[in-house]
Amino acid sequence: MTKAGSTLAAVDAPVRAVRLPRRRGVELSLLVLAVLLSVYGYCAVGLARTGTVPPGAVGYGAGLGVLALFAHIAVRIRAPYADPLPLPIGVLLNGLGLVLIYRLDLETPGDRAAPTQLVWSTLGVGLFIAVVLVLRDHRVLQRYAYVCVVAALVLLALPILFPAVNGARIWIRIAGFSIQPGEFAKVLLAVFFAAYLAANRSALAYSGRRLWRLQFPTGRVLGPILTIWLVSVGVLVLERDLGTSLLFFGLFVVLLYVATGRTGWIAVGLLLAVLGAVAVGRLEPHVGGRIEDWLHPFATIEAGRGPNQLAQSLFAFAAGGILGTGLGLGHSILIGFATKSDFILATAGEELGLAGLAAIVLLYALLVERGYRAGLALREPFGRLLAVGLASIVALQVFVIAGGVTGLIPLTGMAMPFLAQGGSSVVTNWAIVALLVRVSDSARSQYDGREAP
Repeated sequence: MTKAGSTLAAVDAPVRAVRLPRRRGVELSLLVLAVLLSVYGYCAVGLARTGTVPPGAVGYGAGLGVLALFAHIAVRIRAPYADPLPLPIGVLLNGLGLVLIYRLDLETPGDRAAPTQLVWSTLGVGLFIAVVLVLRDHRVLQRYAYVCVVAALVLLALPILFPAVNGARIWIRIAGFSIQPGEFAKVLLAVFFAAYLAANRSALAYSGRRLWRLQFPTGRVLGPILTIWLVSVGVLVLERDLGTSLLFFGLFVVLLYVATGRTGWIAVGLLLAVLGAVAVGRLEPHVGGRIEDWLHPFATIEAGRGPNQLAQSLFAFAAGGILGTGLGLGHSILIGFATKSDFILATAGEELGLAGLAAIVLLYALLVERGYRAGLALREPFGRLLAVGLASIVALQVFVIAGGVTGLIPLTGMAMPFLAQGGSSVVTNWAIVALLVRVSDSARSQYDGREAP
């Protein structure tokens, strides 16, 4: 046969079928390990404090194991090709968070948060299961982009009607029940941003005027999404919820960069962030005080008023050293009222040390990486932007919170994903994991049965 004939035969040859491994057994093994590590931490706290295994250890392990098993079954049925890592990571972080909150509850017997956090965690896993079972295709969310943005703005505005808590209006409290609507709004805004940018990515990247080296889209294209972002951030500034406003700003810039592929948006975003931080810091006394504490964390000690929260947090990290003092043996409760929420990472740093803290950060990094990987594998733009946006939410939260409690950046009031006390936060983060599972299933199943390109 001639050379041309050989080439033609090679082109006409059928594509070799390839069956991708589903890896559900890997997920189940990792879930067992995550539950066992969480139970070990629970027992370690009891042994350190009382010398005996806590009486609720069996119930805690059984409850966490059942929740993990139900979530695994849902994934096995509806998302068989999903990435096997996000669910075990979520279970391990959530389990560790319950252990840390239980450990701090021993210091505050009149204010126990672990039982309530366990209820919220159950609701979060229930939402995870519901999303995986009901949402068969993530692209359905693109149809409801404007419904999502209206719902997000309503949720953001609701706390204005309620009294401020610790200087910020971010809570809705009714008859002893409280939620933080901004936690749910961030997922809805991620869906809207992804849908709008996916529909207009060409116009955003190639139309409009060029200024210096940056191609600015026309106002007709950029105007709607810019307006939504400004309204949402403006509401958050009025509520003094600067942590969430910083999160929304970072999410907007990241998705705009991913949609257009133009690095100039990163530079513009950083410039606007610096200008905004300077303006808010000078105009808002509450923020100005936090910046002053960040610049001079030991000023209150030098003035004879004792250490403030940031100073106590830094002392906790220093006391932990490389391997930590051991679960149950730290003194991070001295930080004060936000020990179980904003500063729970200080407890982890003191009692697990630099090694344990690095392991926690690596778990977050791995969760974010798997989200980015799923987005890159997808061929359609909405799913790609949605996966990147959801993963970026987790990354931005971890950076803002970890940076605040370690003195890298000024403190902002946000909850560490899965670890910190906060029902709205843990439920929302389980929804994010569920969506990442759904997207990763779509990303891998598109190659099943044929050669991956």
